[in-house]
Amino acid sequence: MPTPPVRRLTVADGRRALLARAVALLAGLALAAAFAPFNIWPLALLAPAVLCWLWLDAPTPREAAWLGFCFSAGTFSAGTWWLYISIHGFGQAPVWLACVLLAALVGLMAAYQAGLGYVLARWLPRQPGLGTLVAMPAAWLLVEWWRGWFLSGFPWLSLGYSQTDTWLAGLAPVGGVYLLSAVLLLGAGGMVTLLRGRGLGLKALGAGCVVAPWLLGLALGKVEWTQPAGEPASVAILQGAIPQDMKWLEDNRDTTLALYKQLNTEALGAQLIVWPESAPPDLANNIAPYLGSIWSAARAAKSDVVMGVVRVDDDGETYYNSILALGAGPSFYDKHHLVPFGEYFPVPAFVRRWLRLMSLPYSDFMPGAPNQPPLLAGGLKLAASICYEDAYPGEQRRAMRESQVLVNVTNDAWFGKAGARYQHFQIARMRAIESQRFMLRAANDGVSAVIGARGEVVATAPEYEPAVLRGQVQPRSGSTPYLVTGSAPVLGLAALALLGLVVPPQWRRRQQRRNAATA
Repeated sequence: MPTPPVRRLTVADGRRALLARAVALLAGLALAAAFAPFNIWPLALLAPAVLCWLWLDAPTPREAAWLGFCFSAGTFSAGTWWLYISIHGFGQAPVWLACVLLAALVGLMAAYQAGLGYVLARWLPRQPGLGTLVAMPAAWLLVEWWRGWFLSGFPWLSLGYSQTDTWLAGLAPVGGVYLLSAVLLLGAGGMVTLLRGRGLGLKALGAGCVVAPWLLGLALGKVEWTQPAGEPASVAILQGAIPQDMKWLEDNRDTTLALYKQLNTEALGAQLIVWPESAPPDLANNIAPYLGSIWSAARAAKSDVVMGVVRVDDDGETYYNSILALGAGPSFYDKHHLVPFGEYFPVPAFVRRWLRLMSLPYSDFMPGAPNQPPLLAGGLKLAASICYEDAYPGEQRRAMRESQVLVNVTNDAWFGKAGARYQHFQIARMRAIESQRFMLRAANDGVSAVIGARGEVVATAPEYEPAVLRGQVQPRSGSTPYLVTGSAPVLGLAALALLGLVVPPQWRRRQQRRNAATA
């Protein structure tokens, strides 16, 4: 059989490719604005729809890969630039190294989307219908899930987080943030199908995929999946607002300890008092008398204290980023999901010494056990998390099921006054919605807040200044469907949908080859 002639690319083809990549980049940049602090949530539908449209017209798998790369490069450049502040501003890394590390992260995230574009164009149907309503949403969702855990994972900017204040939030207790991502992608594909599909039936199906999830979310948002468990509890959240560049200075140690002791004294009387992550600027082992005085004052006022601390084990070499609960007795929660290059360094020792962030004067932290029981304090069962651990919902479901209230202690001062703190706060609100439980969030300089069981913001402390935030929480028991099954159902359906598109055609082609061989 003669080989078909190879079509040479023209100047016009090159210009069209560059224009398409520019549109993909702009759409990706726009997607970052769907999340906090901008909260332009319709962009979580529109931006993926633009990329889906461009993928349909991509002439080759290679060009589809470039479109995906440009899209995600735009999203993560605009949505995670604040990492530069922590790496260079507070980590004291050289400018060139900070830029290289940030570019490496953006490049990795963009590579995921590039691979997605290539696969869609190479092996899956790209026509409106199967391509836009099945292949694109299912494959995109699985890539989003993959990047959320592979190589420690980076689940930031998952599409579903953009919907904490929309009707779609009603779906979160059923299938978690990935269900929200799935219906957004289905809606994006539905929009493209509505505009480009052939036939009234296909267009109607596309319109249904856009509209139906919102109506379902509105209806499910009224369901009480969990129940009140006892009387409301009084709480107080402390916010020291210690500047990050002063936090670990030896000269500032006693001033910080005195400030938190004063704030704790103001909060006495609340059933539960919560301090931020690593609030005392010293090892807990070194300040035992100080902690003892805090505990004694709290017990006298019928208060319990939960505080973020750094501690060392009895061997003097094993360090933990922990939460210390001072209730009837002391107990600890040790952070399990550590931050690469922040809390541990997965590199050889000589590289570790070179990259060490000078604001963290201790050795690598050790991870805590993967399944730790809830902390008992203030008469409440608390599902604890430290910093960005709350971005990994699958690791917390067991503790959430056994708890009555969620508590997260963090220090987002690492990222200055950039949008990172508001993105992180949005993630915390999603955890409250998924579990239908109140969350107490104590941050060094904000956002410190009491979050309601439907993700509503009950109370917040003023940012960047010392404060005591008082409020009440309603303990709740019972499990939402998500706490029982996690994201397995929605991810399983996505995987089955892709297998259904890939396996039957491959099987038919093998059968055709066998029939031809035996003819």
